[in-house]
Amino acid sequence: MDYKNSGVDIEAGYKSVELMKEHVKKTMRPEVLGGLGGFAGAFDLSKIKDMEEPVLLSGTDGCGTKVKLAFVMDKHDTIGIDAVAMCVNDIACSGGEPLFFLDYIACGKNYPEKIASIVSGVAEGCIQSEAALVGGETAEHPDLMPEDEYDLAGFAVGVVDKKDLITGENIKPGDTLIGIASTGVHSNGFSLVRKVFEMTKESLDTYYDELGKTLGEALIAPTRIYVKGLKAVKNAGVTIKGCSHITGGGFYENIPRMLPEGVRAQVKKDSYEVPAIFKLLAAKGDIAEQMMYNTFNMGLGMIIAVDPADADKAIAALESTGDKACVVGEIISGDKGVDLV
Repeated sequence: MDYKNSGVDIEAGYKSVELMKEHVKKTMRPEVLGGLGGFAGAFDLSKIKDMEEPVLLSGTDGCGTKVKLAFVMDKHDTIGIDAVAMCVNDIACSGGEPLFFLDYIACGKNYPEKIASIVSGVAEGCIQSEAALVGGETAEHPDLMPEDEYDLAGFAVGVVDKKDLITGENIKPGDTLIGIASTGVHSNGFSLVRKVFEMTKESLDTYYDELGKTLGEALIAPTRIYVKGLKAVKNAGVTIKGCSHITGGGFYENIPRMLPEGVRAQVKKDSYEVPAIFKLLAAKGDIAEQMMYNTFNMGLGMIIAVDPADADKAIAALESTGDKACVVGEIISGDKGVDLV
């Protein structure tokens, strides 16, 4: 008896590491010390000495049951972008710059090419957010998970000067809400999605005219990373008073998280075009509108609050990085919460 006979292939692990090295290398920043394979990722923090009061930010998350979609489609090169996005978007939401990222892949069986494909997506997410992929772990779990399945999660660390921390404390009535477009469902609500649509190859390969693509292509579209867009707004001299990452819980749970007491967010539903995938989900699943806005991002992955005088400048800055943005509402007086009108 040996370890391989028990279900853990050490040689496959070595091969996975070799295959992923080329992807990891693309994410390196000057602050990274050492290479892949050490017991810990080392990152030089000398540059943060230039900040008055540096504050470290951290975020950890996974892709939820969106990985089921990757299994059925046998497409594993974008799910890693989702894992990075869910972590770095939260850091950017607080005004921070992501510094580095680590991933964790648990699998029933280590197929090196598949693992390398997953990591290629993780690396792409790191490139998009300018974070270094400094380490990770691939754990083979025989008898705990089916051989062809895996789960993916990640952890990111960022930094912000305390004076630039986005807290929402200065939001006041009259401030403008700007919505930044999502690329689709992102990585939240897939347990409901999987109840509406069968997760079969036939179902996911079905072409829908209203989508302009197959159902699978629409659903697996990776989460938009907003790091560069929010950085561009800051560099344009605009103060982001509040920022909400629209993830699990949709509008109703996430928008109030950026608000101080005594104000409400008023979002105009007709201020932008809700993407076709959400309309299809609502129709096919007979899902009430309130539940849709309480579960999905409905086409807005981020919402920021700015002074009305800065709205045009903020939108221009976001569009300069390829983001689509528009005014979607305003802040009014009232109990903390959100109204969709």
